[in-house]
Amino acid sequence: MPPKKNVVAEKPLLGRPGNNLKMGIVGLPNVGKSSFFNALTNSSAPSENFPFCTIDPEEARVEVPDPRIDVLYKLYNSSKKVPAYLTCIDIAGLVKGAHEGQGLGNAFLSHIRAVDGIFHLCRAFDDADVIHVEGAVDPVRDLEIIHTELRLKDCELITKHYESKGRDVARLGVNGDKSKKEEFAAVKKIYEWVVEKKKDARTGDWTGKEIDIINEFQLITAKPVVYLCNLSEKDYARKKNKWLPKIKAWIDENYPGDVLIPYSGTFENALSQLETDTERTDYCTQLAAKHEITVPIISVLPKIITTGYSALRLFYFFTCGPMEVRCWTIRQGTKAPQAAGVIHTDFEKGFIMAEIMKYSDLIELGSEVAVKAAGKYMMKGRETVITDGDIIHFKAGQVNASKK
Repeated sequence: MPPKKNVVAEKPLLGRPGNNLKMGIVGLPNVGKSSFFNALTNSSAPSENFPFCTIDPEEARVEVPDPRIDVLYKLYNSSKKVPAYLTCIDIAGLVKGAHEGQGLGNAFLSHIRAVDGIFHLCRAFDDADVIHVEGAVDPVRDLEIIHTELRLKDCELITKHYESKGRDVARLGVNGDKSKKEEFAAVKKIYEWVVEKKKDARTGDWTGKEIDIINEFQLITAKPVVYLCNLSEKDYARKKNKWLPKIKAWIDENYPGDVLIPYSGTFENALSQLETDTERTDYCTQLAAKHEITVPIISVLPKIITTGYSALRLFYFFTCGPMEVRCWTIRQGTKAPQAAGVIHTDFEKGFIMAEIMKYSDLIELGSEVAVKAAGKYMMKGRETVITDGDIIHFKAGQVNASKK
Protein backbone atom coordinates (compact mmCIF):
# COMPACT_ATOMS: atom_id res chain seq x y z
CA MET A 1 0.00 0.00 0.00
CA PRO A 2 1.47 3.39 -0.97
CA PRO A 3 2.21 5.75 1.91
CA LYS A 4 -0.38 8.39 2.68
CA LYS A 5 0.39 11.87 1.52
CA ASN A 6 1.04 14.41 4.22
CA VAL A 7 -1.74 16.95 3.87
CA VAL A 8 -0.67 20.33 5.20
CA ALA A 9 -3.58 22.30 6.62
CA GLU A 10 -3.89 25.70 4.98
CA LYS A 11 -3.66 28.50 7.52
CA PRO A 12 -6.35 31.16 6.99
CA LEU A 13 -5.36 34.78 6.39
CA LEU A 14 -5.95 37.49 8.95
CA GLY A 15 -8.98 39.60 8.04
CA ARG A 16 -12.32 39.13 6.37
CA PRO A 17 -12.50 36.51 3.63
CA GLY A 18 -13.42 37.81 0.20
CA ASN A 19 -12.13 40.17 -2.44
CA ASN A 20 -14.24 43.28 -1.80
CA LEU A 21 -11.85 44.71 0.79
CA LYS A 22 -11.32 48.33 1.84
CA MET A 23 -8.48 50.57 3.02
CA GLY A 24 -9.29 53.23 5.63
CA ILE A 25 -7.34 56.51 5.93
CA VAL A 26 -6.49 56.98 9.62
CA GLY A 27 -4.64 59.64 11.62
CA LEU A 28 -4.98 62.60 13.97
CA PRO A 29 -7.17 65.55 12.92
CA ASN A 30 -5.65 68.06 10.49
CA VAL A 31 -2.82 65.89 9.21
CA GLY A 32 -4.16 65.91 5.63
CA LYS A 33 -6.42 62.82 5.47
CA SER A 34 -9.29 64.39 3.53
CA SER A 35 -6.93 66.29 1.23
CA PHE A 36 -5.15 63.00 0.52
CA PHE A 37 -8.50 61.28 -0.08
CA ASN A 38 -9.53 64.05 -2.49
CA ALA A 39 -6.30 63.80 -4.47
CA LEU A 40 -6.41 59.99 -4.46
CA THR A 41 -9.99 59.73 -5.64
CA ASN A 42 -10.28 63.08 -7.45
CA SER A 43 -13.32 63.80 -5.29
CA SER A 44 -14.29 66.65 -2.97
CA ALA A 45 -14.56 65.46 0.62
CA PRO A 46 -14.60 68.41 3.05
CA SER A 47 -11.08 69.36 4.16
CA GLU A 48 -11.08 72.40 6.40
CA ASN A 49 -8.65 73.74 9.00
CA PHE A 50 -10.42 72.52 12.14
CA PRO A 51 -10.66 69.18 13.96
CA PHE A 52 -13.46 66.75 13.03
CA CYS A 53 -14.22 68.48 9.74
CA THR A 54 -15.01 64.94 8.55
CA ILE A 55 -17.69 63.17 10.62
CA ASP A 56 -19.26 60.52 8.39
CA PRO A 57 -16.78 58.41 6.45
CA GLU A 58 -16.43 59.14 2.73
CA GLU A 59 -15.99 56.20 0.36
CA ALA A 60 -14.68 56.00 -3.19
CA ARG A 61 -13.12 53.49 -5.58
CA VAL A 62 -9.79 54.18 -7.26
CA GLU A 63 -8.36 52.41 -10.27
CA VAL A 64 -5.34 50.19 -9.59
CA PRO A 65 -2.73 51.30 -12.15
CA ASP A 66 -1.12 48.51 -14.17
CA PRO A 67 0.46 48.87 -17.63
CA ARG A 68 -0.24 45.17 -18.33
CA ILE A 69 -3.94 45.80 -18.99
CA ASP A 70 -3.09 48.39 -21.65
CA VAL A 71 -0.72 45.95 -23.34
CA LEU A 72 -3.36 43.20 -23.37
CA TYR A 73 -6.03 45.64 -24.57
CA LYS A 74 -3.92 46.40 -27.65
CA LEU A 75 -2.79 42.81 -28.17
CA TYR A 76 -6.37 41.45 -28.24
CA ASN A 77 -7.76 44.54 -30.03
CA SER A 78 -10.48 44.56 -27.37
CA SER A 79 -13.54 46.81 -27.38
CA LYS A 80 -13.07 47.79 -23.72
CA LYS A 81 -10.87 47.25 -20.68
CA VAL A 82 -11.97 46.89 -17.07
CA PRO A 83 -9.21 47.49 -14.49
CA ALA A 84 -9.11 46.45 -10.84
CA TYR A 85 -10.24 48.92 -8.18
CA LEU A 86 -9.31 49.68 -4.59
CA THR A 87 -11.99 51.02 -2.25
CA CYS A 88 -10.76 53.77 0.10
CA ILE A 89 -12.54 55.26 3.12
CA ASP A 90 -11.80 58.70 4.58
CA ILE A 91 -12.23 58.30 8.37
CA ALA A 92 -12.42 61.24 10.76
CA GLY A 93 -9.39 62.04 12.92
CA LEU A 94 -8.74 60.26 16.21
CA VAL A 95 -7.44 62.02 19.30
CA LYS A 96 -5.81 60.87 22.54
CA GLY A 97 -8.50 59.15 24.62
CA ALA A 98 -10.55 58.08 21.58
CA HIS A 99 -10.98 54.53 22.98
CA GLU A 100 -12.84 56.14 25.92
CA GLY A 101 -15.02 58.21 23.60
CA GLN A 102 -12.98 61.43 23.38
CA GLY A 103 -13.64 63.45 20.20
CA LEU A 104 -16.42 61.13 18.97
CA GLY A 105 -13.79 58.39 19.26
CA ASN A 106 -16.16 55.41 19.67
CA ALA A 107 -17.93 56.18 16.40
CA PHE A 108 -14.68 56.75 14.51
CA LEU A 109 -13.09 53.56 15.91
CA SER A 110 -16.12 51.59 14.73
CA HIS A 111 -15.49 53.01 11.25
CA ILE A 112 -11.90 51.72 11.44
CA ARG A 113 -13.08 48.30 12.59
CA ALA A 114 -15.25 48.12 9.46
CA VAL A 115 -12.32 48.47 7.01
CA ASP A 116 -9.76 45.78 6.16
CA GLY A 117 -6.49 47.70 6.04
CA ILE A 118 -5.15 51.06 7.18
CA PHE A 119 -3.39 53.93 5.46
CA HIS A 120 -1.84 55.47 8.61
CA LEU A 121 -1.20 59.09 7.72
CA CYS A 122 1.04 61.39 9.76
CA ARG A 123 2.08 65.02 9.26
CA ALA A 124 5.71 66.15 8.91
CA PHE A 125 5.28 69.74 7.73
CA ASP A 126 5.09 72.99 9.71
CA ASP A 127 2.36 75.48 8.85
CA ALA A 128 1.15 78.10 11.33
CA ASP A 129 -2.13 78.33 9.42
CA VAL A 130 -2.92 74.61 9.88
CA ILE A 131 -3.84 73.78 13.48
CA HIS A 132 -2.21 70.72 15.06
CA VAL A 133 -4.43 69.10 17.66
CA GLU A 134 -1.40 68.32 19.89
CA GLY A 135 -0.02 71.86 19.61
CA ALA A 136 3.18 71.06 17.70
CA VAL A 137 4.33 68.80 14.86
CA ASP A 138 5.84 65.50 16.03
CA PRO A 139 4.88 62.62 13.74
CA VAL A 140 6.51 59.92 15.89
CA ARG A 141 4.41 61.01 18.86
CA ASP A 142 1.34 61.09 16.61
CA LEU A 143 2.00 57.54 15.37
CA GLU A 144 2.25 56.33 18.96
CA ILE A 145 -1.01 58.05 19.92
CA ILE A 146 -2.95 56.39 17.12
CA HIS A 147 -1.43 52.96 17.68
CA THR A 148 -2.16 53.18 21.41
CA GLU A 149 -5.79 54.15 20.83
CA LEU A 150 -6.33 51.30 18.36
CA ARG A 151 -4.70 48.75 20.66
CA LEU A 152 -6.63 49.93 23.74
CA LYS A 153 -9.91 49.55 21.86
CA ASP A 154 -8.91 45.98 21.01
CA CYS A 155 -7.92 45.40 24.64
CA GLU A 156 -11.40 46.42 25.73
CA LEU A 157 -13.02 43.87 23.40
CA ILE A 158 -10.56 41.05 24.08
CA THR A 159 -10.84 41.48 27.86
CA LYS A 160 -14.63 41.10 27.69
CA HIS A 161 -14.32 37.84 25.74
CA TYR A 162 -11.49 36.58 27.96
CA GLU A 163 -13.41 37.16 31.18
CA SER A 164 -16.69 35.80 29.78
CA LYS A 165 -15.16 32.63 28.32
CA GLY A 166 -13.04 32.17 31.45
CA ARG A 167 -16.18 32.05 33.58
CA ASP A 168 -17.78 29.58 31.15
CA VAL A 169 -14.77 27.25 31.28
CA ALA A 170 -14.58 27.44 35.10
CA ARG A 171 -18.13 26.08 35.25
CA LEU A 172 -17.33 23.14 32.98
CA GLY A 173 -15.18 21.19 35.43
CA VAL A 174 -12.43 18.67 34.62
CA ASN A 175 -14.40 16.63 32.09
CA GLY A 176 -16.14 19.57 30.43
CA ASP A 177 -16.46 20.41 26.75
CA LYS A 178 -12.96 20.06 25.26
CA SER A 179 -13.65 22.40 22.34
CA LYS A 180 -14.67 25.24 24.67
CA LYS A 181 -11.50 24.77 26.69
CA GLU A 182 -9.41 24.90 23.51
CA GLU A 183 -11.23 28.06 22.43
CA PHE A 184 -10.54 29.68 25.79
CA ALA A 185 -6.85 28.72 25.53
CA ALA A 186 -6.72 30.50 22.16
CA VAL A 187 -8.47 33.59 23.56
CA LYS A 188 -6.07 33.57 26.51
CA LYS A 189 -3.07 33.57 24.15
CA ILE A 190 -4.53 36.54 22.23
CA TYR A 191 -5.24 38.31 25.55
CA GLU A 192 -1.66 37.80 26.75
CA TRP A 193 -0.21 39.12 23.47
CA VAL A 194 -2.39 42.20 22.96
CA VAL A 195 -3.46 43.17 26.50
CA GLU A 196 -0.54 42.08 28.67
CA LYS A 197 2.38 42.43 26.25
CA LYS A 198 0.83 45.45 24.50
CA LYS A 199 1.47 44.08 21.00
CA ASP A 200 -0.60 44.36 17.82
CA ALA A 201 -2.50 41.21 16.85
CA ARG A 202 -0.97 41.32 13.34
CA THR A 203 2.54 40.81 14.77
CA GLY A 204 1.75 37.57 16.62
CA ASP A 205 2.44 33.98 15.57
CA TRP A 206 -0.98 32.34 15.38
CA THR A 207 -2.45 28.94 14.58
CA GLY A 208 -5.36 28.59 12.18
CA LYS A 209 -7.81 28.33 15.08
CA GLU A 210 -6.41 31.48 16.70
CA ILE A 211 -6.63 33.37 13.40
CA ASP A 212 -10.28 32.35 13.09
CA ILE A 213 -10.97 33.85 16.54
CA ILE A 214 -9.04 37.05 15.73
CA ASN A 215 -11.07 37.39 12.54
CA GLU A 216 -14.29 36.78 14.47
CA PHE A 217 -13.34 39.57 16.90
CA GLN A 218 -12.51 41.90 13.97
CA LEU A 219 -9.51 43.24 15.85
CA ILE A 220 -8.29 46.61 14.60
CA THR A 221 -4.63 45.77 15.31
CA ALA A 222 -4.90 42.70 13.08
CA LYS A 223 -5.30 44.89 9.99
CA PRO A 224 -2.33 45.54 7.67
CA VAL A 225 -0.88 49.06 7.81
CA VAL A 226 0.77 51.26 5.16
CA TYR A 227 2.39 54.42 6.59
CA LEU A 228 2.06 57.70 4.69
CA CYS A 229 4.03 60.80 5.65
CA ASN A 230 2.61 64.15 4.49
CA LEU A 231 5.45 66.54 3.57
CA SER A 232 5.55 70.11 2.35
CA GLU A 233 5.81 70.48 -1.42
CA LYS A 234 9.39 71.72 -1.07
CA ASP A 235 10.49 68.76 1.10
CA TYR A 236 8.80 66.30 -1.24
CA ALA A 237 10.53 67.81 -4.26
CA ARG A 238 13.93 67.72 -2.49
CA LYS A 239 13.23 64.29 -0.93
CA LYS A 240 14.46 65.64 2.39
CA ASN A 241 12.72 66.08 5.74
CA LYS A 242 14.10 66.01 9.29
CA TRP A 243 11.34 63.68 10.51
CA LEU A 244 11.63 60.93 7.88
CA PRO A 245 14.65 59.12 9.43
CA LYS A 246 12.95 59.20 12.86
CA ILE A 247 9.67 57.85 11.47
CA LYS A 248 11.50 55.08 9.57
CA ALA A 249 13.46 54.15 12.71
CA TRP A 250 10.24 53.96 14.74
CA ILE A 251 8.57 51.72 12.15
CA ASP A 252 11.62 49.45 11.86
CA GLU A 253 11.77 49.08 15.64
CA ASN A 254 8.08 48.42 16.19
CA TYR A 255 6.75 47.03 12.90
CA PRO A 256 9.68 45.83 10.79
CA GLY A 257 8.72 45.22 7.19
CA ASP A 258 5.90 47.77 7.09
CA VAL A 259 6.05 50.27 4.22
CA LEU A 260 6.59 54.03 4.62
CA ILE A 261 5.71 56.26 1.66
CA PRO A 262 6.47 60.01 1.82
CA TYR A 263 4.13 62.21 -0.24
CA SER A 264 2.96 65.82 -0.39
CA GLY A 265 -0.73 66.60 -0.05
CA THR A 266 -0.16 70.09 -1.47
CA PHE A 267 1.62 68.73 -4.54
CA GLU A 268 -0.83 65.87 -5.18
CA ASN A 269 -3.89 68.12 -4.83
CA ALA A 270 -2.44 70.70 -7.19
CA LEU A 271 -1.65 67.96 -9.70
CA SER A 272 -5.11 66.37 -9.42
CA GLN A 273 -6.81 69.63 -10.38
CA LEU A 274 -4.95 69.92 -13.69
CA GLU A 275 -6.84 68.53 -16.67
CA THR A 276 -4.19 67.39 -19.15
CA ASP A 277 -0.94 65.44 -19.04
CA THR A 278 0.81 68.45 -20.58
CA GLU A 279 -0.34 70.71 -17.75
CA ARG A 280 0.79 68.17 -15.14
CA THR A 281 4.18 67.79 -16.82
CA ASP A 282 4.64 71.56 -16.96
CA TYR A 283 3.72 71.90 -13.28
CA CYS A 284 6.29 69.25 -12.27
CA THR A 285 8.95 70.87 -14.46
CA GLN A 286 8.32 74.31 -12.96
CA LEU A 287 8.39 72.89 -9.43
CA ALA A 288 11.74 71.19 -10.11
CA ALA A 289 13.18 74.44 -11.47
CA LYS A 290 11.83 76.40 -8.50
CA HIS A 291 13.65 74.17 -6.00
CA GLU A 292 16.66 73.52 -8.27
CA ILE A 293 15.93 69.80 -8.56
CA THR A 294 17.50 67.85 -11.42
CA VAL A 295 15.59 64.56 -11.04
CA PRO A 296 11.97 64.36 -12.30
CA ILE A 297 9.21 65.02 -9.76
CA ILE A 298 6.31 62.61 -10.14
CA SER A 299 3.11 61.70 -8.31
CA VAL A 300 3.45 58.91 -5.78
CA LEU A 301 -0.29 58.13 -5.74
CA PRO A 302 0.03 55.12 -8.10
CA LYS A 303 2.56 53.58 -5.70
CA ILE A 304 0.27 54.24 -2.73
CA ILE A 305 -2.69 52.59 -4.47
CA THR A 306 -0.76 49.46 -5.51
CA THR A 307 0.86 49.19 -2.06
CA GLY A 308 -2.51 49.38 -0.33
CA TYR A 309 -3.96 46.81 -2.72
CA SER A 310 -1.06 44.42 -2.05
CA ALA A 311 -1.26 45.00 1.72
CA LEU A 312 -4.77 43.51 1.62
CA ARG A 313 -3.26 40.39 -0.02
CA LEU A 314 -5.19 41.15 -3.19
CA PHE A 315 -4.15 40.61 -6.78
CA TYR A 316 -5.93 39.82 -10.03
CA PHE A 317 -6.02 37.51 -12.99
CA PHE A 318 -7.00 38.53 -16.53
CA THR A 319 -9.66 37.34 -18.92
CA CYS A 320 -8.95 38.48 -22.47
CA GLY A 321 -10.80 38.55 -25.76
CA PRO A 322 -12.07 40.85 -28.51
CA MET A 323 -15.03 41.97 -26.36
CA GLU A 324 -13.01 43.04 -23.32
CA VAL A 325 -9.89 42.66 -21.23
CA ARG A 326 -10.80 42.50 -17.54
CA CYS A 327 -9.02 42.26 -14.20
CA TRP A 328 -10.68 39.98 -11.63
CA THR A 329 -9.68 40.67 -8.04
CA ILE A 330 -8.98 37.67 -5.80
CA ARG A 331 -7.12 37.12 -2.56
CA GLN A 332 -3.77 35.39 -2.05
CA GLY A 333 -4.10 31.60 -2.02
CA THR A 334 -7.30 31.47 -4.10
CA LYS A 335 -7.70 28.21 -6.03
CA ALA A 336 -9.00 27.88 -9.57
CA PRO A 337 -12.67 26.99 -8.79
CA GLN A 338 -13.03 29.92 -6.38
CA ALA A 339 -11.38 32.26 -8.91
CA ALA A 340 -13.91 31.07 -11.49
CA GLY A 341 -16.66 31.83 -8.96
CA VAL A 342 -15.61 35.50 -8.92
CA ILE A 343 -16.78 35.69 -12.55
CA HIS A 344 -19.99 33.71 -11.90
CA THR A 345 -21.01 31.36 -9.10
CA ASP A 346 -22.09 28.74 -11.65
CA PHE A 347 -18.50 28.63 -12.95
CA GLU A 348 -17.35 27.51 -9.51
CA LYS A 349 -20.15 24.96 -9.09
CA GLY A 350 -19.60 23.45 -12.54
CA PHE A 351 -15.82 23.89 -12.67
CA ILE A 352 -14.04 21.50 -15.03
CA MET A 353 -10.65 23.09 -15.66
CA ALA A 354 -8.73 26.33 -16.01
CA GLU A 355 -6.71 27.01 -19.14
CA ILE A 356 -3.87 29.26 -17.98
CA MET A 357 -1.01 31.09 -19.60
CA LYS A 358 1.46 33.44 -17.97
CA TYR A 359 1.45 37.10 -18.97
CA SER A 360 5.23 36.99 -19.45
CA ASP A 361 4.95 34.03 -21.83
CA LEU A 362 2.26 35.74 -23.91
CA ILE A 363 4.30 38.94 -24.22
CA GLU A 364 7.50 37.06 -25.02
CA LEU A 365 5.90 34.80 -27.66
CA GLY A 366 3.40 37.32 -29.06
CA SER A 367 0.15 35.35 -29.32
CA GLU A 368 -1.95 32.57 -27.78
CA VAL A 369 -1.16 30.37 -30.78
CA ALA A 370 2.58 30.77 -30.14
CA VAL A 371 2.12 30.05 -26.41
CA LYS A 372 0.27 26.83 -27.24
CA ALA A 373 2.89 25.83 -29.79
CA ALA A 374 5.60 26.33 -27.16
CA GLY A 375 3.76 24.02 -24.75
CA LYS A 376 3.18 26.80 -22.23
CA TYR A 377 -0.62 26.85 -22.39
CA MET A 378 -1.54 24.86 -19.28
CA MET A 379 -4.65 22.85 -18.37
CA LYS A 380 -5.08 23.03 -14.59
CA GLY A 381 -7.48 21.44 -12.09
CA ARG A 382 -9.18 22.18 -8.80
CA GLU A 383 -6.09 22.37 -6.58
CA THR A 384 -4.30 24.95 -8.72
CA VAL A 385 -3.55 28.18 -6.86
CA ILE A 386 -3.95 31.22 -9.11
CA THR A 387 -1.04 33.69 -9.26
CA ASP A 388 -0.90 37.38 -10.09
CA GLY A 389 -1.33 38.20 -13.78
CA ASP A 390 -2.43 34.75 -14.92
CA ILE A 391 -4.48 34.90 -18.13
CA ILE A 392 -7.27 32.36 -17.73
CA HIS A 393 -10.06 30.74 -19.69
CA PHE A 394 -12.35 28.63 -17.48
CA LYS A 395 -14.30 25.61 -18.61
CA ALA A 396 -17.41 24.69 -16.64
CA GLY A 397 -20.22 22.19 -17.00
CA GLN A 398 -23.92 22.86 -16.82
CA VAL A 399 -25.25 23.44 -13.32
CA ASN A 400 -28.69 21.98 -12.67
CA ALA A 401 -31.13 24.32 -10.98
CA SER A 402 -32.06 23.20 -7.48
CA LYS A 403 -35.49 21.68 -7.13
CA LYS A 404 -38.02 23.63 -5.13
